[in-house]
Amino acid sequence: MYDNKMASDEELYEMLGSAFENDPKNFKNPKALYLYFSSLVDLHKGGKKELQEVFDVYDNVNDKIEEENKKLTGVITQLLPKDSTGTITSKEKRSLKIATTNSESYGKIAGSVDSKLGALADCSNLIPLYEKSYEEKKGDVTWVKRAVGRMFNKECTDDLLFQKLFEAQLALVSSASAYVYGGTLKMKNGDTKGALADFDKAMSLETDSYKKSDIAYKVAVINKRKGSKSTARKYAQMAISANKANGKAYLLIANLYATSANDCGSTPFEKRAIYWKAADMARQAGRVSPAVKGSANQSAASYAAKAPSKTDIFNSGMAGKTVTFSCWVGGSIKVPNL
Repeated sequence: MYDNKMASDEELYEMLGSAFENDPKNFKNPKALYLYFSSLVDLHKGGKKELQEVFDVYDNVNDKIEEENKKLTGVITQLLPKDSTGTITSKEKRSLKIATTNSESYGKIAGSVDSKLGALADCSNLIPLYEKSYEEKKGDVTWVKRAVGRMFNKECTDDLLFQKLFEAQLALVSSASAYVYGGTLKMKNGDTKGALADFDKAMSLETDSYKKSDIAYKVAVINKRKGSKSTARKYAQMAISANKANGKAYLLIANLYATSANDCGSTPFEKRAIYWKAADMARQAGRVSPAVKGSANQSAASYAAKAPSKTDIFNSGMAGKTVTFSCWVGGSIKVPNL
Protein backbone atom coordinates (compact mmCIF):
# COMPACT_ATOMS: atom_id res chain seq x y z
CA MET A 1 0.00 0.00 0.00
CA TYR A 2 2.87 2.35 0.81
CA ASP A 3 4.79 1.51 -2.36
CA ASN A 4 1.72 2.15 -4.48
CA LYS A 5 0.59 5.26 -2.55
CA MET A 6 -2.66 3.56 -1.55
CA ALA A 7 -2.75 4.69 2.10
CA SER A 8 -2.43 7.90 4.08
CA ASP A 9 0.09 8.38 6.92
CA GLU A 10 -2.77 7.88 9.41
CA GLU A 11 -3.75 4.53 7.87
CA LEU A 12 -0.16 3.32 7.62
CA TYR A 13 0.60 4.30 11.21
CA GLU A 14 -2.59 2.67 12.51
CA MET A 15 -1.99 -0.62 10.67
CA LEU A 16 1.69 -0.86 11.54
CA GLY A 17 1.10 0.28 15.12
CA SER A 18 -1.53 -2.40 15.59
CA ALA A 19 0.81 -5.07 14.21
CA PHE A 20 3.71 -3.89 16.38
CA GLU A 21 1.65 -3.83 19.57
CA ASN A 22 -0.17 -7.12 18.98
CA ASP A 23 2.70 -9.21 17.64
CA PRO A 24 6.05 -7.51 18.40
CA LYS A 25 7.89 -10.85 18.29
CA ASN A 26 7.27 -11.24 14.56
CA PHE A 27 7.47 -7.56 13.60
CA LYS A 28 10.98 -7.87 12.13
CA ASN A 29 10.83 -6.29 8.69
CA PRO A 30 13.37 -3.40 8.69
CA LYS A 31 11.43 -1.37 6.12
CA ALA A 32 8.17 -1.78 8.08
CA LEU A 33 9.91 -0.69 11.30
CA TYR A 34 11.16 2.47 9.60
CA LEU A 35 7.79 3.17 8.00
CA TYR A 36 6.01 2.74 11.35
CA PHE A 37 8.18 5.48 12.87
CA SER A 38 8.44 7.65 9.76
CA SER A 39 4.66 7.90 9.31
CA LEU A 40 4.33 9.01 12.95
CA VAL A 41 6.95 11.77 12.57
CA ASP A 42 5.12 13.05 9.49
CA LEU A 43 1.85 13.05 11.46
CA HIS A 44 3.53 14.99 14.26
CA LYS A 45 4.91 17.55 11.81
CA GLY A 46 1.35 17.95 10.53
CA GLY A 47 0.17 18.70 14.07
CA LYS A 48 -1.71 15.41 14.45
CA LYS A 49 0.48 13.62 17.02
CA GLU A 50 2.21 14.70 20.23
CA LEU A 51 6.00 14.76 20.53
CA GLN A 52 5.91 12.37 23.50
CA GLU A 53 4.32 9.70 21.31
CA VAL A 54 7.13 10.18 18.78
CA PHE A 55 9.69 9.53 21.51
CA ASP A 56 7.80 6.51 22.85
CA VAL A 57 7.63 4.86 19.45
CA TYR A 58 11.24 5.81 18.70
CA ASP A 59 12.33 3.98 21.86
CA ASN A 60 10.20 0.94 21.06
CA VAL A 61 11.48 0.72 17.48
CA ASN A 62 15.08 1.25 18.60
CA ASP A 63 14.72 -1.47 21.25
CA LYS A 64 13.38 -3.84 18.59
CA ILE A 65 16.24 -3.07 16.20
CA GLU A 66 18.76 -3.68 19.00
CA GLU A 67 17.03 -6.91 20.04
CA GLU A 68 17.08 -8.34 16.51
CA ASN A 69 20.62 -7.15 15.80
CA LYS A 70 21.81 -8.71 19.06
CA LYS A 71 20.60 -12.12 17.82
CA LEU A 72 22.28 -11.62 14.44
CA THR A 73 25.62 -10.48 15.84
CA GLY A 74 25.54 -13.49 18.15
CA VAL A 75 25.48 -15.73 15.06
CA ILE A 76 28.21 -13.64 13.39
CA THR A 77 30.48 -13.71 16.47
CA GLN A 78 30.12 -17.48 16.65
CA LEU A 79 30.77 -18.18 12.97
CA LEU A 80 33.38 -15.56 11.96
CA PRO A 81 36.31 -17.43 13.58
CA LYS A 82 35.27 -20.61 11.74
CA ASP A 83 35.06 -18.67 8.47
CA SER A 84 38.54 -17.17 8.92
CA THR A 85 40.09 -20.58 9.68
CA GLY A 86 38.23 -22.38 6.88
CA THR A 87 36.46 -24.79 9.25
CA ILE A 88 32.97 -23.49 8.49
CA THR A 89 30.36 -25.81 6.95
CA SER A 90 28.29 -24.84 3.91
CA LYS A 91 25.19 -24.56 6.12
CA GLU A 92 27.02 -22.30 8.58
CA LYS A 93 28.35 -20.24 5.67
CA ARG A 94 24.77 -19.58 4.53
CA SER A 95 23.75 -18.68 8.09
CA LEU A 96 26.67 -16.26 8.35
CA LYS A 97 25.77 -14.63 5.03
CA ILE A 98 22.09 -14.21 6.00
CA ALA A 99 22.96 -12.82 9.45
CA THR A 100 25.47 -10.38 7.92
CA THR A 101 23.00 -9.14 5.28
CA ASN A 102 20.19 -8.69 7.81
CA SER A 103 22.45 -6.96 10.32
CA GLU A 104 23.52 -4.50 7.60
CA SER A 105 19.85 -3.81 6.88
CA TYR A 106 19.08 -3.12 10.53
CA GLY A 107 22.11 -0.84 10.70
CA LYS A 108 20.86 1.21 7.75
CA ILE A 109 17.35 1.41 9.21
CA ALA A 110 18.70 2.50 12.61
CA GLY A 111 20.54 5.35 10.87
CA SER A 112 17.40 6.31 8.92
CA VAL A 113 15.27 6.30 12.09
CA ASP A 114 17.78 8.60 13.82
CA SER A 115 17.84 10.91 10.80
CA LYS A 116 14.04 11.03 10.73
CA LEU A 117 13.94 11.96 14.42
CA GLY A 118 16.55 14.65 13.73
CA ALA A 119 16.19 17.94 15.55
CA LEU A 120 13.01 16.82 17.31
CA ALA A 121 15.23 15.32 20.00
CA ASP A 122 17.41 18.39 20.54
CA CYS A 123 17.71 19.82 24.05
CA SER A 124 15.48 22.77 23.07
CA ASN A 125 12.61 20.31 22.56
CA LEU A 126 13.46 17.76 25.25
CA ILE A 127 13.79 20.10 28.20
CA PRO A 128 10.38 21.87 27.97
CA LEU A 129 8.65 18.55 27.20
CA TYR A 130 10.12 16.82 30.25
CA GLU A 131 9.63 19.87 32.47
CA LYS A 132 5.95 19.85 31.53
CA SER A 133 5.50 16.11 32.21
CA TYR A 134 7.83 15.75 35.22
CA GLU A 135 5.32 16.02 38.09
CA GLU A 136 2.89 13.64 36.40
CA LYS A 137 5.49 11.11 35.26
CA LYS A 138 8.22 11.19 37.94
CA GLY A 139 6.92 7.94 39.45
CA ASP A 140 6.92 6.11 36.11
CA VAL A 141 10.26 4.28 36.09
CA THR A 142 10.20 3.57 32.32
CA TRP A 143 9.48 7.23 31.47
CA VAL A 144 12.13 8.50 33.89
CA LYS A 145 14.83 6.10 32.64
CA ARG A 146 14.11 6.95 29.00
CA ALA A 147 14.06 10.70 29.72
CA VAL A 148 17.40 10.56 31.55
CA GLY A 149 18.88 8.36 28.84
CA ARG A 150 17.77 10.65 26.04
CA MET A 151 19.03 13.80 27.78
CA PHE A 152 22.33 12.01 28.39
CA ASN A 153 22.66 10.88 24.75
CA LYS A 154 21.83 14.36 23.47
CA GLU A 155 24.31 15.98 25.90
CA CYS A 156 21.63 17.97 27.75
CA THR A 157 23.40 17.18 31.02
CA ASP A 158 24.21 20.83 31.87
CA ASP A 159 20.54 21.60 32.49
CA LEU A 160 19.28 21.29 36.08
CA LEU A 161 16.44 19.08 34.82
CA PHE A 162 18.96 16.32 34.10
CA GLN A 163 20.02 16.33 37.76
CA LYS A 164 16.37 16.28 38.83
CA LEU A 165 15.52 13.37 36.55
CA PHE A 166 18.66 11.52 37.59
CA GLU A 167 17.71 11.85 41.27
CA ALA A 168 14.17 10.66 40.44
CA GLN A 169 15.65 7.56 38.78
CA LEU A 170 17.84 6.86 41.83
CA ALA A 171 14.78 7.08 44.07
CA LEU A 172 12.90 4.59 41.88
CA VAL A 173 15.60 2.07 41.02
CA SER A 174 19.34 1.70 41.55
CA SER A 175 20.96 0.54 38.34
CA ALA A 176 24.26 0.44 36.55
CA SER A 177 23.19 3.22 34.17
CA ALA A 178 22.49 5.49 37.18
CA TYR A 179 26.18 5.32 38.08
CA VAL A 180 27.07 6.29 34.51
CA TYR A 181 24.92 9.41 34.83
CA GLY A 182 26.29 10.15 38.30
CA GLY A 183 29.82 9.80 36.97
CA THR A 184 28.99 12.17 34.12
CA LEU A 185 27.84 14.84 36.57
CA LYS A 186 30.99 14.37 38.67
CA MET A 187 33.14 14.64 35.55
CA LYS A 188 31.44 17.92 34.65
CA ASN A 189 32.16 19.22 38.17
CA GLY A 190 35.85 18.37 37.85
CA ASP A 191 35.78 15.27 40.06
CA THR A 192 37.53 12.91 37.64
CA LYS A 193 38.52 10.42 40.35
CA GLY A 194 34.95 10.20 41.65
CA ALA A 195 33.61 9.93 38.09
CA LEU A 196 35.88 6.99 37.24
CA ALA A 197 34.87 5.27 40.49
CA ASP A 198 31.21 5.62 39.48
CA PHE A 199 31.93 4.32 35.98
CA ASP A 200 33.72 1.25 37.39
CA LYS A 201 30.83 0.69 39.81
CA ALA A 202 28.43 0.72 36.84
CA MET A 203 30.57 -1.91 35.11
CA SER A 204 30.66 -4.13 38.19
CA LEU A 205 26.90 -3.91 38.76
CA GLU A 206 25.87 -4.89 35.24
CA THR A 207 25.72 -8.65 34.71
CA ASP A 208 24.35 -8.70 31.14
CA SER A 209 27.40 -8.68 28.83
CA TYR A 210 25.57 -6.80 26.07
CA LYS A 211 24.47 -4.03 28.49
CA LYS A 212 27.92 -4.01 30.13
CA SER A 213 29.44 -3.40 26.70
CA ASP A 214 26.99 -0.55 26.07
CA ILE A 215 27.89 1.07 29.41
CA ALA A 216 31.62 0.76 28.74
CA TYR A 217 31.11 2.33 25.30
CA LYS A 218 29.18 5.27 26.81
CA VAL A 219 31.97 5.81 29.35
CA ALA A 220 34.53 5.69 26.52
CA VAL A 221 32.60 8.40 24.66
CA ILE A 222 32.49 10.60 27.79
CA ASN A 223 36.26 10.32 28.23
CA LYS A 224 36.84 10.97 24.53
CA ARG A 225 34.88 14.23 24.81
CA LYS A 226 37.04 15.17 27.79
CA GLY A 227 40.19 14.53 25.78
CA SER A 228 41.24 11.53 27.90
CA LYS A 229 42.20 9.34 24.95
CA SER A 230 43.97 6.51 26.78
CA THR A 231 41.10 6.20 29.27
CA ALA A 232 38.60 6.30 26.41
CA ARG A 233 40.44 3.44 24.68
CA LYS A 234 40.55 1.47 27.94
CA TYR A 235 36.76 1.56 28.25
CA ALA A 236 36.25 0.94 24.52
CA GLN A 237 38.40 -2.19 24.87
CA MET A 238 36.28 -3.22 27.87
CA ALA A 239 33.21 -2.76 25.66
CA ILE A 240 34.74 -5.11 23.08
CA SER A 241 35.68 -7.66 25.75
CA ALA A 242 32.07 -7.74 26.93
CA ASN A 243 30.65 -7.89 23.40
CA LYS A 244 33.00 -8.75 20.54
CA ALA A 245 30.39 -7.47 18.07
CA ASN A 246 30.42 -3.89 19.42
CA GLY A 247 31.49 -2.25 16.17
CA LYS A 248 30.96 1.25 17.58
CA ALA A 249 33.73 0.62 20.12
CA TYR A 250 36.16 -0.35 17.35
CA LEU A 251 35.22 2.80 15.42
CA LEU A 252 35.78 4.93 18.50
CA ILE A 253 39.28 3.51 18.96
CA ALA A 254 39.97 4.07 15.26
CA ASN A 255 38.97 7.72 15.65
CA LEU A 256 41.14 8.10 18.76
CA TYR A 257 44.13 6.83 16.75
CA ALA A 258 43.38 9.03 13.74
CA THR A 259 43.07 12.19 15.84
CA SER A 260 46.46 11.48 17.46
CA ALA A 261 48.51 11.64 14.26
CA ASN A 262 50.34 14.84 15.26
CA ASP A 263 51.24 13.38 18.66
CA CYS A 264 52.68 10.09 17.43
CA GLY A 265 56.01 10.09 15.64
CA SER A 266 58.94 12.41 15.07
CA THR A 267 58.79 12.60 11.25
CA PRO A 268 55.85 13.35 8.92
CA PHE A 269 56.00 9.71 7.71
CA GLU A 270 55.80 8.33 11.25
CA LYS A 271 52.96 10.71 12.14
CA ARG A 272 50.90 9.62 9.14
CA ALA A 273 51.63 5.92 9.73
CA ILE A 274 49.11 5.99 12.59
CA TYR A 275 46.37 6.19 9.94
CA TRP A 276 47.14 2.59 8.90
CA LYS A 277 46.42 1.52 12.46
CA ALA A 278 43.21 3.57 12.49
CA ALA A 279 42.10 2.10 9.14
CA ASP A 280 42.72 -1.47 10.37
CA MET A 281 40.58 -0.84 13.46
CA ALA A 282 37.78 0.67 11.35
CA ARG A 283 37.79 -2.34 9.00
CA GLN A 284 37.55 -4.64 12.00
CA ALA A 285 34.43 -2.74 13.12
CA GLY A 286 32.72 -3.59 9.83
CA ARG A 287 33.75 -7.24 10.04
CA VAL A 288 32.38 -7.87 13.54
CA SER A 289 29.29 -5.67 13.19
CA PRO A 290 27.72 -5.45 9.72
CA ALA A 291 25.25 -2.91 11.20
CA VAL A 292 28.06 -0.32 11.16
CA LYS A 293 29.68 -1.59 7.94
CA GLY A 294 28.75 1.51 5.93
CA SER A 295 30.33 4.00 8.32
CA ALA A 296 33.21 1.60 9.00
CA ASN A 297 34.13 1.33 5.31
CA GLN A 298 33.83 5.09 4.91
CA SER A 299 36.09 5.72 7.91
CA ALA A 300 38.62 3.10 6.82
CA ALA A 301 38.85 4.64 3.33
CA SER A 302 39.27 8.12 4.79
CA TYR A 303 42.06 7.01 7.15
CA ALA A 304 43.82 4.95 4.48
CA ALA A 305 43.85 7.98 2.16
CA LYS A 306 45.71 9.97 4.83
CA ALA A 307 48.35 7.28 5.38
CA PRO A 308 51.66 7.43 3.47
CA SER A 309 51.29 6.77 -0.25
CA LYS A 310 53.35 4.28 -2.28
CA THR A 311 55.57 7.19 -3.36
CA ASP A 312 56.06 8.20 0.28
CA ILE A 313 56.97 4.61 1.18
CA PHE A 314 59.46 4.40 -1.72
CA ASN A 315 61.08 7.77 -0.95
CA SER A 316 61.38 7.01 2.75
CA GLY A 317 62.92 3.56 2.23
CA MET A 318 60.53 2.24 4.90
CA ALA A 319 58.86 -0.55 2.88
CA GLY A 320 58.43 -3.67 5.04
CA LYS A 321 59.86 -1.98 8.11
CA THR A 322 58.10 -1.41 11.43
CA VAL A 323 57.03 1.95 12.86
CA THR A 324 56.76 1.96 16.66
CA PHE A 325 54.50 4.48 18.38
CA SER A 326 56.01 6.03 21.52
CA CYS A 327 52.89 8.13 22.27
CA TRP A 328 49.86 6.98 24.32
CA VAL A 329 48.80 4.69 21.44
CA GLY A 330 51.78 2.39 21.88
CA GLY A 331 52.36 -0.68 19.75
CA SER A 332 53.56 -0.60 16.17
CA ILE A 333 52.51 -1.02 12.55
CA LYS A 334 54.31 -2.75 9.69
CA VAL A 335 54.76 -0.57 6.62
CA PRO A 336 53.33 -2.26 3.49
CA ASN A 337 55.80 -3.70 1.00
CA LEU A 338 55.85 -2.17 -2.47
